[in-house]
Amino acid sequence: MKSFDVNMLIITVICTLITFLERALPFLVFGGKKVPETVRRLGKILPSAIIAALVVYCVKDAAYGFTGDLIPLLVASAVTVGLHLLKGNTFLSIAGGTAVCVLLMNLL
Repeated sequence: MKSFDVNMLIITVICTLITFLERALPFLVFGGKKVPETVRRLGKILPSAIIAALVVYCVKDAAYGFTGDLIPLLVASAVTVGLHLLKGNTFLSIAGGTAVCVLLMNLL
């Protein structure tokens, strides 16, 4: 039987509080006030910019020497984009692309 680890409890509580504060901070800061135009514009632009940065980060290693990984990544990326254009559902797009990538990486 494992002993109770206080350090793990403390880490879990801190992570929970930080996650909660990240979610609650916009409501605490803006409350009932109008959200500034700059923040609204960032809310529209940043998700796409973050996804683009993640795609470049993930594909860059495969493009330089690991050719066995490049084809599954490109096919999975195409599936992700296709699903998103067809259905417009972010969760479905990410889950579908991830499933295709994992499947192709294990099969090829």
